[in-house]
Amino acid sequence: GICGDNHATCATYAQNMAFGVRPPAMAEWIVNLGEAAEYMFDHNIFQDNLVGVDFCEQMVKETNPGVYAKAEKTAAPGADLHGYRTIADIMKALNPFVGSFYREALQMSRMTREMFCLMEGRHVHPSTLYPGGVGTVPTVQLFTDYLVRLMKYVEFMKKVVPLHDDLFNFFYEALPGYEEVGRRRVLLGCWGSFNNPAVCDYSYKKMTEWGRAMYVTPGVVVDDKLVTSDLVDINLNIRILLGSSYYDDWQQGETFVKQDPLGNPVDQNHPWNQTTIPRPQKRDFGGKYTWVMSPRWLDKRTGDHLALDTGGGPIARLWATALAGIVDNGYVKSTGRSVKMYLPKTMSLPEVEFEWKIPKWSNAIERDRARTYFQVYAASCALYFVEQALAELHAGRTKTWSEFSVPQEAIGCGFHEAVRGVLSHHVVIRDGKIANYHPYPPTPWNANPRDVYGTPGPYEDAVQ
Repeated sequence: GICGDNHATCATYAQNMAFGVRPPAMAEWIVNLGEAAEYMFDHNIFQDNLVGVDFCEQMVKETNPGVYAKAEKTAAPGADLHGYRTIADIMKALNPFVGSFYREALQMSRMTREMFCLMEGRHVHPSTLYPGGVGTVPTVQLFTDYLVRLMKYVEFMKKVVPLHDDLFNFFYEALPGYEEVGRRRVLLGCWGSFNNPAVCDYSYKKMTEWGRAMYVTPGVVVDDKLVTSDLVDINLNIRILLGSSYYDDWQQGETFVKQDPLGNPVDQNHPWNQTTIPRPQKRDFGGKYTWVMSPRWLDKRTGDHLALDTGGGPIARLWATALAGIVDNGYVKSTGRSVKMYLPKTMSLPEVEFEWKIPKWSNAIERDRARTYFQVYAASCALYFVEQALAELHAGRTKTWSEFSVPQEAIGCGFHEAVRGVLSHHVVIRDGKIANYHPYPPTPWNANPRDVYGTPGPYEDAVQ
């Protein structure tokens, strides 16, 4: 799969908690740099080499010639920034394999993969990530090689944002009602990303504090309101429901974890207590029709089991971070209703500040737009992470791994953001071995079926 590094990262987070180990700061900056490169790589190739095909000349001309004719006559407002005179010129540049922008994006994807490999060894299954730290050797050369590539990406982003804004805004104007495509109620989940080594010790008892210190703020957003940014609250209210899945429930099964380390009760439908009991059967769309279970988040204000979505990842990350108003590292600043991102002067372009503002809708276009802005977010954070890593290096703090021993009894959970959104790993250790382990990536959150209460998952909901 494409998410190997995100899972590897989240697995080490869960193990760090279970083993009671805190990696050195240098290790955390290296992991953050690797994950930032992964976001830059994947969002770039997905946006411009996959999603971009939906908006390219070949596609639009064939499926909606009237829209293409209008695009030929519509000047691109950001032409001075991205170099394409009309919207049709942008569409031509997105044609697969021959379009100039399509080909440039492919080159950027290769370069960001190189950035990732500098930090985590191999893409997409890292060879240098371990519980307790990393095996990457920090040197001035290492971070310089990363930074040289990062600055090229930063320059690229200065034209990508205005290009996509022009394209997406045009579709709203050219096709009235297009805002309804993929629109659903704002029910967004973000589990946070980029740990702050000054605060994060991986202890469950301090998880609220170090979760809020992440450089992407965790949160559950319901109807444009931030319900919580507390990882303990987020963790305890995860429920794995059935209803339309090919499994028997485990209500009478073993309870692995009755209380969390803070003394809070843990539900039988929490991943720590999940037992997988397959029940193969014929597909019946009025009954059981999938192997995917139905993850939900219990909103204790209402008692509703919410079918959260990730919006493909970026829109949930930006929305939660914007509302929380916490992040401010000199390159990225959350304002409470937006996120501002600073990019410095590059080889041929001046410094610039981009601002992602909370949109009117959670729909297809805004998910696409957020993907572009989160590329900037990841690049801006990476600039900060390089500075911090070099500061550690120059101070002589080059240790990248902390020793630990595997306990006889322990529980752990890791929270991270895969490229497509929320990712959590939940582990129970008994007699020094894994007794129960359940990872929950974005796909089961987005692509799940109707649950026992009849609530459809996000994909079904968006196309009803």
